[in-house]
Amino acid sequence: MYDVYKIRNDFPMLREPQTMQGHPLVFLDNASTTFKPDRVLDAMDVYNRKETANSHRGDYDLCNKADRAVAKARESVARFLNAGVNEIVFTAGATSALNLVAYGYCLKVLKPGDEILISLAEHASNVLPWFRIASLTGAKVKYIPLSEGNRITVEAVKTALTPHTKFVSVAYVGNVLGYIAPIKEIAALAHANGAVLCVDGAQSTPHLKTDVKDLDCDFLAFSGHKFCAPTGTGALYGKYDLLCAMDPFETGGGMNVKFYPDGTATYLLPPMKFEAGTLNVAGIIGLGEAVEYVSSIGLEEISAHEHMLKAYAVEKLLATGMVDIYNADSEGGIVTFNVHGVFSQDFATYLNAQGIACRSGQHCAKMLNDVLCVPATVRASFYLYTTKEEIDALVEAVKHGGNFLDAYF
Repeated sequence: MYDVYKIRNDFPMLREPQTMQGHPLVFLDNASTTFKPDRVLDAMDVYNRKETANSHRGDYDLCNKADRAVAKARESVARFLNAGVNEIVFTAGATSALNLVAYGYCLKVLKPGDEILISLAEHASNVLPWFRIASLTGAKVKYIPLSEGNRITVEAVKTALTPHTKFVSVAYVGNVLGYIAPIKEIAALAHANGAVLCVDGAQSTPHLKTDVKDLDCDFLAFSGHKFCAPTGTGALYGKYDLLCAMDPFETGGGMNVKFYPDGTATYLLPPMKFEAGTLNVAGIIGLGEAVEYVSSIGLEEISAHEHMLKAYAVEKLLATGMVDIYNADSEGGIVTFNVHGVFSQDFATYLNAQGIACRSGQHCAKMLNDVLCVPATVRASFYLYTTKEEIDALVEAVKHGGNFLDAYF
């Protein structure tokens, strides 16, 4: 049985009472970042306090221990995604992973007239790299039309694909509305069309069991800090043949075999080919431990817990008669809403005064607000340690907020 209170005891931020504005902290911004459990913090602390050394830079015991720690973390991530160990490139997060695909793959293969297919619901990290690549290559960015419910559907992808479509990139789970895209079906359509599929997994990897072999996606990017790992960590999964064909985005120490005065150089095989410079060893260790921690709880159990919380939150918020919810039927643990007559950032400021942390604004998906016909929204997002009591606190704030401008005084 899922025991959320036992899980909360693994997190210092939850085990040791935190306050905000004089109220007990209610953290409902997990789509932005997540807390770190003892297992992650302890492993990083051991490295920083007792085992500090660079990876792949020395022949002494401490360096060898760092090498083995990085290899262990890579094995954990590969197992987590059902990928090959040599298909996992460590990055600073999903943004850097997507940019690696943009400049390492797309810049090399796309030509004038080729089409890059995305949707209007994408995060900036899955939009702006493609804008830049289009301007550099002469390719064009086109959009998958969203359904009436703002979903990406198989039929919409079929409609959007053309003989010129060479690259498709969509989020598995949207960061604003939390809808799950039919990635496996999109992959089949893209491949039948001769296109490559890249998946933004930032909001899916922490919440859904992700099997890249079953999905048959070509690339998948994710950030560690969204599932209990430290900030500045993440990874890119890429099919090995594609990684071999890609150019490195960054060059420097640790990723080359040899370079010569005539300006030529040879590079290591993937994934080291894409890991120039000193690795974030402590962060990578933390990422590996976070993957093992989340796996020990179970993605199916986490997903079921979040679905329960989402249904509960939607029911309670709608019962107030005071909110518009823009994604009541989405599968992810995200509720995006506005309080009647109150600007989203004003209400988020009021929530802060009550000790409740929620995101407000456009959530880095600045094309979607035109689709929703609102300038901004409030987003409450849940994770494996979120409780019904925290949702109750949000609902009470909606019901009894009074004059929201009191938050400023």
